Amino acid sequence: MTPVKLLIAPFLKPNLTTKLLGVGLVLTIIFILIALFSPLLQAIGLIQDPTDILSNYPLQPPSSAHWFGTNVRGYDVFSRTLFGARAALSVVFLATGLSLVIGVPLGLISGYLGGKIDRVLLFLMDTLYTLPGLLLSVALAFVLGRGIVNVAIAVSIAYIPQYFRVVRNQTASVKNELFIEAARAIGASPSRILSKYLFFNVVQSVPVLFTLNAADAILVLGGLGFLGLGLPEEVPEWGHDLKEALADLSTGIWWTTLFPGLAMTTMVVGLSLLGEGLSEIFNPLSRKR
Repeated sequence: MTPVKLLIAPFLKPNLTTKLLGVGLVLTIIFILIALFSPLLQAIGLIQDPTDILSNYPLQPPSSAHWFGTNVRGYDVFSRTLFGARAALSVVFLATGLSLVIGVPLGLISGYLGGKIDRVLLFLMDTLYTLPGLLLSVALAFVLGRGIVNVAIAVSIAYIPQYFRVVRNQTASVKNELFIEAARAIGASPSRILSKYLFFNVVQSVPVLFTLNAADAILVLGGLGFLGLGLPEEVPEWGHDLKEALADLSTGIWWTTLFPGLAMTTMVVGLSLLGEGLSEIFNPLSRKR
């Protein structure tokens, strides 16, 4: 079966996993569109400025003026929930992109060359992998400080070993295949073998890992924001908003917690379903079970 047929086969006879993949894809696209167009919606006056506190009374319940109500500072919860998607995706894609750009090349080099380089890199990555991801991100965020780039770096460190291990193991198992031996025989350099012959044969699992890491990164970002180590306070971010809304629950004010938490949960579920569905597509064996 050709790669194209292998890719579209699950959609010709969709099962439950393929349908859930569609749900995850739709949810992810919705949040991406929200992140892209929320500034435009604000510019044309359809939603409020998420940092405007002078125009609103604090802790107003949901109404026609404020669909999701206002929080303790007077921020419009609806606009902050929408702009929170923009902040989340900015950090998540930057963090997972950094970990991919670092982890994949290191995995290729380690798996192909072997020897001392492989042992040193494997030791370093295994050491990072044994550390709790959230704890590592918290420590780095405390050192680096707030900001989208700093938080993305803090979050990305925990995912580099995952890309490294997956790509390194795939490379080590493929590098002795006949087509690699043929490439060596015709005088192909190691860099050409890695880029032309190995890369596309060992990265099938990377899209799956990327989406699952993105889902996890949203939770990590929310945890950092809840601890006060995430983005600057003026930036709408779900974790920080949940932290400020925590005291409201005991007084029966539910809207300041519900909507940011629901948005975070929905995005995580969407990315998780997308990742699991991609795993079903890229792993034919799991489809046959």
